Amino acid sequence: MTTYAPRARVLALCLAALAATVTTAQPAGAAGVRTPALQWRPCAGPHDPAGKECATLPVPLDYRDPDGPQLGLAVTRVRSERPAVRRGTLLVVPGGPGGSGLRRMTEKGAALSTAMAGAYDLVSFDPRGVGGSSRASCRLDPADRQLVTLRSWPRADGDITENVARSRRIAEACHRHGGAVLRSITTANEVRDIDRLRRALGEQKLSAWGSSYGSYVAAVYAQKYPQHTDRWVLDSTGDPDPSRVARGWLANTSVGADDRFPDFAAWAADPARKELRLARRAEDVRPLFLALAAKLDRAPKQSTTPGVPLTGNRLRQAMQNALAGNDLFEEVARLVQAARDPAAEPVLPAALAGPLPDQDASGVMAATCNDVRWPASVPAYRRAVAADRARHPLTAGMPANVSACSFWKDAPAGKPTRITADGPANLLMIQNLRDPYTPYAGALKMRQALGGRTRLVTVGHGGHGSYLGNGNACGDRTVTAFLTTGRRPQQDTHCAD
Repeated sequence: MTTYAPRARVLALCLAALAATVTTAQPAGAAGVRTPALQWRPCAGPHDPAGKECATLPVPLDYRDPDGPQLGLAVTRVRSERPAVRRGTLLVVPGGPGGSGLRRMTEKGAALSTAMAGAYDLVSFDPRGVGGSSRASCRLDPADRQLVTLRSWPRADGDITENVARSRRIAEACHRHGGAVLRSITTANEVRDIDRLRRALGEQKLSAWGSSYGSYVAAVYAQKYPQHTDRWVLDSTGDPDPSRVARGWLANTSVGADDRFPDFAAWAADPARKELRLARRAEDVRPLFLALAAKLDRAPKQSTTPGVPLTGNRLRQAMQNALAGNDLFEEVARLVQAARDPAAEPVLPAALAGPLPDQDASGVMAATCNDVRWPASVPAYRRAVAADRARHPLTAGMPANVSACSFWKDAPAGKPTRITADGPANLLMIQNLRDPYTPYAGALKMRQALGGRTRLVTVGHGGHGSYLGNGNACGDRTVTAFLTTGRRPQQDTHCAD
């Protein structure tokens, strides 16, 4: 952590100018391996915060061989423009798995810069396998890279035979073509990469804001490197149970959809919606949606995308996507209306209109499958899907279904980290009450695991992502105060919607 006194302003400006060109590398530790310096260059695009810079950080493909083959991580920085008040670096840890930190900085960098008021240099990165960093390819067939096939949606009658065959095919392709880079995409390596980035930045400690999967990565870092954590924010957090990493998060989305759907139903029944109003009463929206999905199961409707019809599962996936934020409600409401209108041709959301790029799909599969061994019993998945479909019709058994991870060829390189209450009390959690992807019940498990190390700010809002994400002034103010002043609520607190 670096702190500048006001009377040292001239010296601070000189040091900041030097840091803009090269960040001095720090020793890697007992092994004596040095971390290369970061060579910064301007990289701001039209939608990026002013002054955004980029660099490439070399990281070992295998940390057991630190001088062996290296990968490159794309890193971005927005420097504090107030060196006299700068207190260090705030790392933005992207979600996913498969999320891009560079894209996150484009989306949130300006708002974050305003909130931090110069207290930090803002830094983020694309994890290995993502975006501008070193990537791998499974060479998956385009049909296997559709969002509704990467997510294992059962057939209309609940049958998972096709899901099993596809999952075996994806696992085999990733084993055959992914290579060492694909196998290296793990939470443990992302945490190691973050610590290497810390050293390359010349920081003894980092502050951080981790969102979604990024909050789990941040929690693991805080567990493994507590001496290098300053002020640590975990936003939208899942159950940290080490035996169910990724699999448990996916399974919990059935509950998350049920928690969140009433927000969409109220929106869709509001008379203010006019032409987008789907029902006169909020309680009528859910049966309407389920009946429409069942109808599309039986008779898919041709969309404006040639060869890609609107099926029941595409409608369900569109809804799951839309539950992330209120700004997507209109898109799914228009899709529902077009599906109900015999004369209309539905326009699919972009995420459902074609396959994901192969490297994107491959990176997501690796990050999901490499941390822990998934069960492989097909009969057990059949039973789980049947039970989940009965309890949670909105997600139709997908969260409990088989996936490529069930047949992954490579054993995990190590055991997932168990999150505990051991370590400094310098963490703050913030969580929406109705989160479709990391439901509140899972966040409470993380809260319990961290014990006195954290406080939980519950925001009475729906959607995924809380800080600087839903306009809740109370939640934003609490997190900003913690990061900029160190003030943390004395106990868990609630912010009304």
